[in-house]
Amino acid sequence: MRIVLSGGGTGGHIYPAVAVARQLEAEESGSAFLYIGGKRGLESRLVPQENLPFKAIDITGFRRKLSMDNVKTVMRFLRGVKASKEMLREFKPDVVIGTGGYVCGPVVYAASRLGIPTLIHEQNAIPGLTNKFLSRYADTVAVSFEGTESAFPGGKNVIYTGNPRATTVTAASPQRGYASLGIPDGSTVVLVVGGSGGAKAINRAMIEMTPVVGKGNGVHYVYVTGESYYEDTRKALRQKLGGEPSWLHILPYVHNMPEVLACTSLIVNRAGASFLAEITALGIPSVLIPSPNVTNNHQEANARQLEREGAAVVLLEKDLTGQALHEAVQQIIGSQSLRSSMAESSRRLGKRDSAALVVSELRRLVAKRKK
Repeated sequence: MRIVLSGGGTGGHIYPAVAVARQLEAEESGSAFLYIGGKRGLESRLVPQENLPFKAIDITGFRRKLSMDNVKTVMRFLRGVKASKEMLREFKPDVVIGTGGYVCGPVVYAASRLGIPTLIHEQNAIPGLTNKFLSRYADTVAVSFEGTESAFPGGKNVIYTGNPRATTVTAASPQRGYASLGIPDGSTVVLVVGGSGGAKAINRAMIEMTPVVGKGNGVHYVYVTGESYYEDTRKALRQKLGGEPSWLHILPYVHNMPEVLACTSLIVNRAGASFLAEITALGIPSVLIPSPNVTNNHQEANARQLEREGAAVVLLEKDLTGQALHEAVQQIIGSQSLRSSMAESSRRLGKRDSAALVVSELRRLVAKRKK
């Protein structure tokens, strides 16, 4: 199969597309790929690292208030459609998949105008602006959260597949996770991470909370600060604690996150959709602190989905303090029965075969076109 992938802006849009590519590679060794992303997006750096052929178009997102910049965005969109059509005609894909971010707009729209089968994937409980627009043109809309199909009333075919990123973590080795952290196998691990870039509010709460933890009580805290916050945060913690105790592992970034997640007993994190797909695939209980600085407050909507099912505790940033975070963590980590119950609820929400479901739908679209 020849497939064009598009998605950008954040890892939450990029990694699901990569997961679909990896699944198709596993199922069909002769598959060919082209990833079309934005010139300035994170995908321009991440996708080549995944050894996927990459081409870029110049595109920006719409501002939500009236602005002359939106006129320029419309012009870039039209030029992006033209450039995408040229790339599609040259590559001749069997199918095109968009996983969100404004770069998908011209790519998927161009494919639909050329009669190429298209699928868009929505990671969040509240759809993004680009996917809402594209749902009128795509052959299939795939959603990550069961029950959110109704968010696309104009879609021709809306299906629940989960998030393909979930499939990526299921094969991760917990033993490698423990080894990479220097923690004995079977230890209880609380992972605290504020997204790939870190989160100032979570860092502040951790600095307040860590002295209250005492001697760790046999629990290892793995604290990922984000690279830009690492030096200042580590210095503040060392001053408060009089050093760096053996139960506290302060890191700027984790490059083997699937393996670290595989050995995690409880996670404190934002509520990005791809991360939630990973933790539910592994059945990890969570304390979720949704970012308030995202479109349509979609992270809180994501987090509430897990909270309703008993898989997570939601702590809003406006209520976040070191004491509040400590109480939330201790409530779960101090009760084996509660942690087991939350883990089971999390596991029930996991869609571990998500990437295979998406690939199956792509095959159906290709076969339908050939009839």
